Amino acid sequence: MTSSSPSGGPPVADDLGLVVPLGAGPVRRVVSLVPSLTEALAATSDGLLTGVTDWCSHPSNLDVPRIGGTKNPDVARIVALAPDLVIANAEENRRPDLDALRAAGVPVWVTDIRTLDQAFSSLDRLLTVACGLPRPPWLDAAEAAWADARPLPGPPRRAVVPIWRRPWMVLGHDTFAGDLLRRLGLRLPHAEDPDRPERYPAVPLPDLLASRPDLVVLPDEPYRFTADDGPEAFPGVPAALVSGRHLTWYGPSLAQAPAVLTAQLTRASAHG
Repeated sequence: MTSSSPSGGPPVADDLGLVVPLGAGPVRRVVSLVPSLTEALAATSDGLLTGVTDWCSHPSNLDVPRIGGTKNPDVARIVALAPDLVIANAEENRRPDLDALRAAGVPVWVTDIRTLDQAFSSLDRLLTVACGLPRPPWLDAAEAAWADARPLPGPPRRAVVPIWRRPWMVLGHDTFAGDLLRRLGLRLPHAEDPDRPERYPAVPLPDLLASRPDLVVLPDEPYRFTADDGPEAFPGVPAALVSGRHLTWYGPSLAQAPAVLTAQLTRASAHG
């Protein structure tokens, strides 16, 4: 079968280079398996979303069917919703679920985002090419905000960035969140360690402390670190409690992310 763009143009491929069998007509029904992309679609076009995951929390008033989690979507329910397109992410969603949707004849567009520049490019293609929508103003605002972003004053700070505990896991090599933090003047030793090539390595707490961080950055997702759960494990190290949505989501939150993260990191550094 020949795949074409929503306008009936040449075949189009997603971020993985897989040709997506979009029809010649407009995309009117989309199921999103990624919370940040749910927010991006909702902010760009009212009424386009016809199904989202249980974890899709923005916008808070979104009233569409829930189809399970990012790792365990209800494939049969998604197929029954008859979407023109399912939007997924290479990191957040499981390949067997996406293959099952494709086998059922549902077009699937997979994003693969590991840097800020990739986020901007991927979001533009998803919205304008895959969904046939006009480029949204929030995407221009996000690019402008990051173009104006500046590193924290002073030398780069060595930062440990846990994303889970029991066991402790941290940002490692080749991550979107790590790219954002580097742009704000942080160095991530576990992203630079050639002996730890993993993107999210499990590192025992003694090893984290032995890396002698200047700062520990504790987001509130995927693990919900709080003032009472996380900082106590790093005595004497300034702890920055940061918004996980602004650190890890690619969508409208990117327009506020530089200011939000800079304020949170600066506050922690000032108390160090």
